[in-house]
Amino acid sequence: MKGLPFIFTSLLQFLVLQLATAADTISPSKPIIGSDTLVSSGQSFKSGLFSAGNSSWYLGIWYNNFPDVVVWVANRENPLADSYGSLTLSKNGSLVLLDQMNNSVWSSTSSQVAEDPVAELLETGNLVVRDKAATASEIYIWESFDFPSDTLLQDMKLGWNFRTGHNRFLTSWKNDSDPSPGQYTYGMDNVPLPQLVIAKGAKKQFRTGPWNGLRLTGTPGSSVSYEVVHPIFVYNTTDLYYSYEAVDKSVVTRLKLSESGIQRLVVNKGSTTWAVMYTLQYNQCDNYGVCGANSICKINKSPVCECLHGFVPESWNEWGVLNWTSGCRRGTPLNCQKGEDFLRIRNVKLPDQLDFRVILSTSIDECKAECLRNCSCVAYTKSDIGKGDSGCLMWSGALIDMREFDEDDREQDIYIRMPFSELGKSSRKGKRVVLISVLSAVSLLIVLGFSCWYIILKKRRKKRASRDSKEDLELPLFDFDTIATATNNFSHTNKLGEGGFGPVYKANLTREEFIAVKRLSKDSGQGIEEFKNEVTMIAKLQHWNLVKLLGCCIQGEERMLIYEYMPNKSLDCFIFDQSKKALLDWRKRFDIIMGIARGLLYLHEDSRLRIIHRDLKSSNILLDDELNPKISDFGIARIFGRNQTEAKTKRVIGTYGYMSPEYAIDGKFSMKSDVFSFGVLLLEIVSGRKNRGFHHPDHHHTLLGHAWLLWNKNKGLELMDSCLDNSYVKFDVLRCIQIGLLCVQKLSLERPAMSSVVFMLGNEGAILPQPKEPGFFTERSSTGTDNLISNGTITISTVVAR
Repeated sequence: MKGLPFIFTSLLQFLVLQLATAADTISPSKPIIGSDTLVSSGQSFKSGLFSAGNSSWYLGIWYNNFPDVVVWVANRENPLADSYGSLTLSKNGSLVLLDQMNNSVWSSTSSQVAEDPVAELLETGNLVVRDKAATASEIYIWESFDFPSDTLLQDMKLGWNFRTGHNRFLTSWKNDSDPSPGQYTYGMDNVPLPQLVIAKGAKKQFRTGPWNGLRLTGTPGSSVSYEVVHPIFVYNTTDLYYSYEAVDKSVVTRLKLSESGIQRLVVNKGSTTWAVMYTLQYNQCDNYGVCGANSICKINKSPVCECLHGFVPESWNEWGVLNWTSGCRRGTPLNCQKGEDFLRIRNVKLPDQLDFRVILSTSIDECKAECLRNCSCVAYTKSDIGKGDSGCLMWSGALIDMREFDEDDREQDIYIRMPFSELGKSSRKGKRVVLISVLSAVSLLIVLGFSCWYIILKKRRKKRASRDSKEDLELPLFDFDTIATATNNFSHTNKLGEGGFGPVYKANLTREEFIAVKRLSKDSGQGIEEFKNEVTMIAKLQHWNLVKLLGCCIQGEERMLIYEYMPNKSLDCFIFDQSKKALLDWRKRFDIIMGIARGLLYLHEDSRLRIIHRDLKSSNILLDDELNPKISDFGIARIFGRNQTEAKTKRVIGTYGYMSPEYAIDGKFSMKSDVFSFGVLLLEIVSGRKNRGFHHPDHHHTLLGHAWLLWNKNKGLELMDSCLDNSYVKFDVLRCIQIGLLCVQKLSLERPAMSSVVFMLGNEGAILPQPKEPGFFTERSSTGTDNLISNGTITISTVVAR
């Protein structure tokens, strides 16, 4: 390691440091002339110029006792051509590295300005710039710990500063003699239960597993490492990071990232040799997803990959040649109606958080019950063992990247959903279950018998029968004449609007009581089936963000639905109206977005019935007198079973611009097709522009394509409605645009579930994945033709626009 003497200018605004000696602070007003390196106060670290053997020179920090162990490099991407360089500290507190020609090759950047700056190399190895005038010496204008290289030292942080949006992560050297950034990174994966991830580019290579309240799970050698270092994990509204401190002060330890993975290295003070405590990504089971979906890696078995109990290989041929990437599938499909329970698998690395749900402050028994109620839930475990029996983590999709550990590693247990036939219950226990079931059924019949007897007796005592007994709709029935009078005989002046179902009228039942009447049109594209569907469906739904159905009217051929009256009509009357859109400032628009998201989450996951709306759009979002959103129009909605994920229809009914690609083209619909419609709606609310019919002078993309183009150019704010200029919050607007683009991604599997959408909208600290290309990302012809036709194997189904 070759040092270079520092030379200092006499100008007050600059200090030129060509690597000073034992002084630990420098300032513009106090030049320090030395001969070799800047040294920390306790002389644990030095800073100076070094060459790693590739003839280029870098500004770095290394151990005083181990000059070959460089722990930080400043100018990784722009090295000096020779050893003639100088480091300056400007008057406002910026460090600048200059080459022989006084050209800047690297500089520290900070949004803060120091009145009286001073730079020092701390005992921790942190090169900092602070303001001498500041009351607290630990408040830094800039610090090297915020910009790690390939090494994590004690007190350094890996993770996010949510206040500034800055992410700290390690980046490997290109090779042992080239400090420039390599392909590998190691940083915090910002999901609800964060974990550390090694990635090569954008592809995961290894992950630790989530923080469970005590430690990052899935790290080999945990029981040994926690005797040497104490992990520190912080997750709040301002920070998300991992750090550590040494338990034994006589031991020096560091983490180093290289192409072979992460190594924990230790050295006893006074020793001259570093020892490797453990290596992450050390064996085959450390490789991310090596065994595919629904499998487990067991390093002490041969071969290392096994399907989980109750699962079989997706491709026997591939597994026969030790290619496990296709993963496993269930041998016996799940069926909520036939009864299921859970198989406990002990001491494993928990699956990756891909299709999951987190419920805080709930017991493990409540977690099990919630998972059983949700037929899409395939596994669960405790999310926080640090607080005892607290928190619940549930998975709904494939289980990826599981591995088995030895008992000494103290990993977690997971509970996998299984049909009773796969659980191997003993015959004695089976008989007990049958006996309990029979007794329960008998008890239920007795209760039902008494209930029926009571109802029949009560009905016999009534003097009048209920009206229209032919229709069992479980709703109050309104008289046709009453409705006709209340609507002024369905006068055009009372008409609020018209949709695929028919016209909607405002009705005055009394001087102060108003209702909305939706009347089935005789030439409507919908009919009695859609009418019954909407009545049956919405009568059983109760949520603040769903329009309330008050009753119905059935007389002759007349079919009418009676809703609560929404004085502000529908959302499209505001966001697409040049005079009204200004009434919705950013705060109100965000509240509307959240309300729609909560209503849709209720339909998908929290109601007694799982509802796929299929026609979510701005005109179907009604606004009450306080501009609170309520989802309406369930005429073409469909009920899904709890374990049903997708359905297909040959009659595609919906609205151009809101339909997902898989629904518009193949007739496939699911919760993710509703998510796509929500994403379109979100982008429309932010932009004040319609997706269908959107025009731009520079291209022929829809609003979705326009948003995607702007996002990739880091110009997302240009999508925002100009009337929001005085009320918007930049972070919130960009976050909503990003969530909208995540929802409209072309592939349904890549779109988030509504539970994740609500979480992302409501948690400013959550770090979002980068969206991929949206659906229908193709330029239309200049004529604007955008009709969609689905070529089926039996018939040709044309989209019915609404």
